[in-house]
Amino acid sequence: MQERLAVLAPLKLEIEDESARHAGHAGAAGGGHYRITIVAPAFAGASRLARHRMVYDALLPLMQHGIHALAITALSPDEAPN
Repeated sequence: MQERLAVLAPLKLEIEDESARHAGHAGAAGGGHYRITIVAPAFAGASRLARHRMVYDALLPLMQHGIHALAITALSPDEAPN
């Protein structure tokens, strides 16, 4: 995921694998559960929906075969906490 999200030139990228919390969940066998926090200049002026689309576009191959659930926090540098 880190390699694919590099296209957005993140200043900060945190990826949490929450798959263990979802063991036994009906869709857990089809891929992992992840939570990402990403701060990138590419998000400046973009709506929340547009930011999520940028992330999904970058991760598209993984969304089809490695990610079952993804929680996204996408911020511009001005919005990120110091």
